[in-house]
Amino acid sequence: MSDYRRFYVPGGTFFFTIVTYKRRPILTDPVARRYLREAFLHIKKTRPYCQLAAVLLPDHLHFLWALPAGDSNYSVRIRRLKEEFTVNWLSRGGSEEAVTASQRRRGERGIWQPRFWEHTIRDEDDLDAHFDYIHWNPRKHCLVSR
Repeated sequence: MSDYRRFYVPGGTFFFTIVTYKRRPILTDPVARRYLREAFLHIKKTRPYCQLAAVLLPDHLHFLWALPAGDSNYSVRIRRLKEEFTVNWLSRGGSEEAVTASQRRRGERGIWQPRFWEHTIRDEDDLDAHFDYIHWNPRKHCLVSR
């Protein structure tokens, strides 16, 4: 099993990427966007964060969060975000990909790829670079897709 190590900085700022399972373009669906927005808002009420930037693409999303002083638990927030979206999506007729028996035993569903990518923002230049990445990513995605 892989050994994933995350860097937790209380009150830190982080860049995240989460991806749909098998990169299915379900995030273009208006209902999916609504459930994702609702999940973000609910998580923000229960575990506050400041969202500095975000971009939603057909099969993944990037976002920048600043956590409150003394709080470094972004993993719980992202897990809950995926869980809330998944429950709402599936209960309202959204589809999912088949997963293996092993994945099913681990509680994985065919909505999101397991885990997520995170980067701890080091300084203002790093923040600017990731903010720019979020800003320009949809344009890059559209140009490559043509």
